[in-house]
Amino acid sequence: MTTKISDKDKEDWLKFINNKEEIENKDVGVKENAIFQQKTLDLHGYTIRDANLAVSNLIFRSYNKGVKKIKIITGKGMRSNNLDDPYKSKDLSILKYAVPHFILEKNELMEMIDKIDIDQVDNLNSGEFNIYLKKK
Repeated sequence: MTTKISDKDKEDWLKFINNKEEIENKDVGVKENAIFQQKTLDLHGYTIRDANLAVSNLIFRSYNKGVKKIKIITGKGMRSNNLDDPYKSKDLSILKYAVPHFILEKNELMEMIDKIDIDQVDNLNSGEFNIYLKKK
């Protein structure tokens, strides 16, 4: 698809590129090593093993950098084939349940965590949960 550029648009573009005024730098005032208050990790497409490793690494890095909150997006597990398999645990084969269980079982992770929002995990309409970290 080709779209013709109007004469007005061409004129505005030429005026813009020939303008000698400085453009405001919106990054001024943002510290290079600024501490972000929240990190997010989307686990869609991860295996349980890879998800646990990624979450564990993120918790360690975030704690050391002073991040206060981590949002973990797991998905609701509604399309998981594991729901139809009677030999698999519904609660431990879906990331929504397996990742929080993994975190709760790891003492070295729990020492850095102030709270895991378990209510979000148990909510059927939620495909994410928050982890609140302690201050280092």
